[in-house]
Amino acid sequence: MKNKKIIVAIIIIILIIAITGVSIFTINKKNEEKAKQTLTEFIQLINDKNYEAMYRKVISMNMSQEDFIKRNKNIYEGIDSSDIKIEIQKVEKQEKNYQIDYHEKMYTAAGEVSFNNTVTIEKENEEYKIKWSSSFIFPQLGNNQKIRISTIKAKRGDILDRNDVKLATDGTILAAGIVPGKLSEPKEESIQKIAELTGVSEEYINQQLEASWVKDDTFVPIKKIAESIQLKESLLQIPGIRINQEAGRVYSLGKEAGHIMGYVQAINAEELEANEGKGYNTASKIGKSGLEKAYEETLRGIDGTEIYIIDEKENRIGEIIKQDKKDGQNVKITLDSSLQTKIYEQMKNDKGFFVVMHPKTGELLALVSTPTFDSNDFVVGMTNKQWESLNNDISKPLYNRFIQKYCPGSTFKPVTGAIGLTTGKIKKDEDYGYTTTSWQKDNSWGNYKITTLTAYNGAKNLLNAMIHSDNIYFAQSALKIGAEPLAENLNKIGFNETLEFPLNLAKSQYANQNGNQIEGETKLADTGYGQGSVLVNPIHMASIYSAFANEGNMLKPYLEYADGKTEILKQSAFTAEAANAIKESLIQVVENKEGTANDMKIDGITVAGKTGTAELKTSSEDKESGTLGWFDCFTDDLLIISMVENQQNNQDGGSHYLIKKIRNLL
Repeated sequence: MKNKKIIVAIIIIILIIAITGVSIFTINKKNEEKAKQTLTEFIQLINDKNYEAMYRKVISMNMSQEDFIKRNKNIYEGIDSSDIKIEIQKVEKQEKNYQIDYHEKMYTAAGEVSFNNTVTIEKENEEYKIKWSSSFIFPQLGNNQKIRISTIKAKRGDILDRNDVKLATDGTILAAGIVPGKLSEPKEESIQKIAELTGVSEEYINQQLEASWVKDDTFVPIKKIAESIQLKESLLQIPGIRINQEAGRVYSLGKEAGHIMGYVQAINAEELEANEGKGYNTASKIGKSGLEKAYEETLRGIDGTEIYIIDEKENRIGEIIKQDKKDGQNVKITLDSSLQTKIYEQMKNDKGFFVVMHPKTGELLALVSTPTFDSNDFVVGMTNKQWESLNNDISKPLYNRFIQKYCPGSTFKPVTGAIGLTTGKIKKDEDYGYTTTSWQKDNSWGNYKITTLTAYNGAKNLLNAMIHSDNIYFAQSALKIGAEPLAENLNKIGFNETLEFPLNLAKSQYANQNGNQIEGETKLADTGYGQGSVLVNPIHMASIYSAFANEGNMLKPYLEYADGKTEILKQSAFTAEAANAIKESLIQVVENKEGTANDMKIDGITVAGKTGTAELKTSSEDKESGTLGWFDCFTDDLLIISMVENQQNNQDGGSHYLIKKIRNLL
């Protein structure tokens, strides 16, 4: 009995010891997790730039809250630190403290920095805190030492035209400012004149001059301006004005190529986050639109940056990281700046576009959208008034028309004709036999009729229908082809397809809904002559028209210079016989005296072309919506897709308005 009691007692003691051990282990484990959590939360506070909360998580030390915040803020933000992450490698308990070994990684202005570090976590008033010193930031950093960062600016690559003309380059811009003590009296008149010339408000100028740091001999910056001899001379006539030169992106074709060049500006927080780890920092410039954005990865330079430690005597004592300077690469494009300028001068007062392509290579020689903007204005910075004027302009100068899609009107008729011939659904010489300018299939169409502008003698066949731009013929042709075969062949030539291109091009379409089906006979008939739901991107249209110059093969339009290479986008988009028949009919549109584009005829140059007027009316009662005037043509050297908006009141109409401009070019 006595032995049993002893055994029970021993078992109880063992259980107590075991339970106590488990409890101690559990408590230690929880405390260890709390210590690790303290470090993890502290790192997150650094990422959040919440320096006050960081201070509350450190052990009392010989540093005021103000000094702690200032030191951490200056270092972490000075080196552009971001995305700081740690990986805990070892935790060691030391009496009441925990020593944690960890690996840290962060992105900086000079790239990624990683290092091993050790920190002590102490318990203070039932709360675990960081035993902080400057070595927490970098292991080799002493409390009396500082971090310095030096930068060697990299060059952004140039954008060159086909003849090596610099369209975008790192150059100089002007910084206009005032030396207050040299302004002549009455100063109000001088300030008013400066405001008029720079576009900056008088209120803003006065605010700058009244700043507490301004003295009579201080240079007070007012406005950055693009290099302009006329503006520079006008400003320098005002006493007190001084103009300095600064480095900046310069666009030799300002308004002439605004939409295609785009512009660079300072990177914003969202872009910085999206490009984390790619070497950008808060001082970086980035392409915001156009080719500057499309070729950002190629053009951008990476600044040479060095982060290092200095002692109290400004002696350099250690290096954190060094990144060598890397200049951006040039991008050479196919545009001809001379042609681009000539077209802009022709179109600058209109709303429209020109797409000019070489018909045998696919090289894009000019891309003009008007009205437009000056890329230089975005670089130097616009006033609120300038931005509001640009943004609220009803003519939409910020809207890039050549990347959009539009109703093509009669310029679509060659496409219908080519598909009809390729599929064998229509015959080149077949006479449809109607005689009126108004037609409907049968009474099932109700009051709906297809109308064409002019009656003409001769067979109602493909050639005559193209010469006279006969809506009825192409409506009937679409019905002969059929909705499904027409849709299938439009898909074959790139409709509903994203065209590979540096800029985002709208997809061409032939239907608005229901799985890209052309619904109903009247919609099918309208599609045949480029109305209905047909919308075509101009650059895609250039590729389609190139098939008529290349035995039925559509060329791929391209912008990056490749010394005249040719790439087929759609092999045998149409049969060679069909493409050549359409080409001959388009030549007669110009050559034939009754052709709708006979005014395009030029002695010694063979031009194949098609006029088009797209009605934008939503109903027969719609008197507000205007028209789109088109003229698409090609010679041996140039293929031109052009459109102008709302020239319906012009006595020539939109197409012939464009023809006059194209004649000037040719």
